[in-house]
This record gives sequence, structure tokens and C-alpha cells, in this order.
Amino acid sequence: MNNKKILTGITTTGTPHLGNYVGAIRPAIASSKEKEHDSFFFLADYHALIKSKDRDALRQSCLEIAATWIASGLDINQTYFYRQSDIPEILELNWILNNFTAKGLMNRAHAYKSAVDDNEKADPDKGITMGLFSYPILMAADILMFKATHVPVGQDQVQHIEMTRDIAQRFNHHYGEIFEIPEGVIDKESSVLPGLDGRKMSKSYGNIIPLFCDSKTLRKYVMKIKTNSLEPGDPKSTEDCLLFDIFKSFASDSQISSMKKDLEGGMSWGDAKNQLYELLDEQLSNYRLRYDELMSDPSYLDEALKEGAERARVVAKSNLIEIKSAIGLGPLS
Repeated sequence: MNNKKILTGITTTGTPHLGNYVGAIRPAIASSKEKEHDSFFFLADYHALIKSKDRDALRQSCLEIAATWIASGLDINQTYFYRQSDIPEILELNWILNNFTAKGLMNRAHAYKSAVDDNEKADPDKGITMGLFSYPILMAADILMFKATHVPVGQDQVQHIEMTRDIAQRFNHHYGEIFEIPEGVIDKESSVLPGLDGRKMSKSYGNIIPLFCDSKTLRKYVMKIKTNSLEPGDPKSTEDCLLFDIFKSFASDSQISSMKKDLEGGMSWGDAKNQLYELLDEQLSNYRLRYDELMSDPSYLDEALKEGAERARVVAKSNLIEIKSAIGLGPLS
């Protein structure tokens, strides 16, 4: 194995959308084609249980996200592609890490604090599960299990990487240099893709544009993108423009320049939305065909994930033996 290891996961809640593609899938696949490192890509289905208790929806999301990765160009033979729940060693490590994690650290987790703030003061922990509270520890186990050195994340996940580093350093302080101290990788050049209403594109907000919906449905979503009331002929700024932000995430430099010029020259929002639709439909159409083929053959996806998990478990088992030996668990002779 290479010394440099990159790890990325997507939680299996809902349908993959443009934000998933731009923020995680596209850059991860591009990175995986470089030869000097190993790549680990996984479906975070245990993490999904924090938000979803619908088993059919969970299975469907696993199917859609697996198909999305492969349809988007992931070479599953050159990477480790697996489902989180197929690697039981991760949950073993999760428990071990629980014993090296201060409760005060978890108290400071943004997701937990936000949930507490949303509750009434009389019962600040109403509806908050231990899954939500200890989510950063499971994320740490995902990362440290494979000794990942670089973890691409959005700005909202930076705190979790810092927590993972803290947990790993505590463990290493007791038992030596067992864990790699991972680095969070944030693409400074790509902003978070906005959704239809201007907030971050997210399944939680219900403001997504599905990645591989059919052409007719894609057009309907694009036409829902929020714009201002400027009329055709009025100059339109590309600053804080949702439509332009999405456009430039898929367009070439020359296309971006042309769109900017047209908007500032008074192009109507309708025409701008048509240009965005045509750009997206052209870029995604071939991927969409492959996606539809994969969705009609779930047995292939099952086998791909199974084979990926078998390969990943070889690494996980070896690392877990080392970890357990370091803390005094394992053979007595």
C-alpha cells in the first residue's frame, strides 16, 4: 500500500444531488486517478441511522449512491469501494475510541449543540440519541481504521477532523505512534454549491437538484432556482447569484466568461436558466445512461460492494490486530 491514503464517505440518506457530485464525488474520482496514493470511498450507512429509521429508504439510498459513484467514473478495481456496515472492524474500533474521547469534546460538537439549542430549556436533550452525540467518534473510526492521511471535507466537517486528530493523538500518547494524524483537505477554489433557495444544497433542506433525474425533471428543477425580480434588459450582477454559482461549477472558463457577460448585458433569467439546463443535461446525459443501467442491476452493485469490502477488510483486520495488541487485547501467549 501507498503511504498516502485518501478517504471519503457519503451518508446514505436521500438521493444524490449536484452538491454531492461537485463537493465530493467529482473531485474524489479525479484524485483517485493519481497513482501515488490509495483511495477509500464508502457508503456511510451506519451514519444514516442517526437521521433515518426508514429501512426501505435506507436501502434505496445505498443503491442510488453506489450507482452514482460507479456511473460517475469511479474505477472500483483501483480503489477501495465499500459499504460502512460491511466492515465490522470499524465498530470495534469505534468502541475502543470511545474510551479515549472526552465527553467534553463531544459536548462541543456543532451538530449536538445545534440540536440542544433547538430544544426547550426544560429538556435540552429531548430527542437527541447517543448516535447523534457520538457521531464524531464513529467518523474518527472510519478515518483511523484505514490510517487515512488526507480526508476531503466541506467547511462544516472541519471540526470533526480536528476531533479525529485529538482522539488519535490521545491514543498515540498512551500507546505509541499507532494512528496516522489525518489532515482535512478543503478545496479553497470550490464554494459550497447552493440549492434552489440559496442555502447549501442539502437533502435536509429539501432544496436539491437530483444528479441523475431525467431531462424533463431536470429542467423543472432548474426553473425553480431562486432569482431576483430584474426584468429582461436589466443588467444582472453575478455576485451572490445562485444560478451563476451553479453554472460556474460545471462550465469551462470561456463559458463562465460568456455567461457573465450576457447577464451583465441584460440576459433574461429565463434564458440564463435554459443555458444552465442545457449545460447540465449535456454533461450528465452519458453518466445518466450508465446510472440507469446500474439501477436496473442491483445484484451487480451488491457484488461490487461485497468485493470492495473484502479487500478493505484485509487492511482493517491487519490494522485492528495492531491496535488491539497495543492496548493489551488479543492472544495471551
